[in-house]
Amino acid sequence: MQQDKQPDYHPVVFRDRAAGYAFLTRSTATSERTIEWDDGETYPVVDVEISSESHPFYTGKARTVDTEGRIAQFERRYGGGAGQSSDGSGAPGGSGGA
Repeated sequence: MQQDKQPDYHPVVFRDRAAGYAFLTRSTATSERTIEWDDGETYPVVDVEISSESHPFYTGKARTVDTEGRIAQFERRYGGGAGQSSDGSGAPGGSGGA
């Protein structure tokens, strides 16, 4: 591989402002802002809107879908039995004729 074609891969701090969480990793991302890290070195910092510390899925605050309520709503709207029609013919969709 040609070295001059590769992007600059360097240490970067990603900071989640909502959760007050930051982590040091290597990336090609750049930033004009810098931060002094725990090791005394200064690194570029990239602010992100959401990370694993503030994402609802990873924090356990995700909304759960009420599947039982959805099924009951479907049955109320379209009838209770699967494959049963209101006229007793067994054909889905009612009387079957137009």
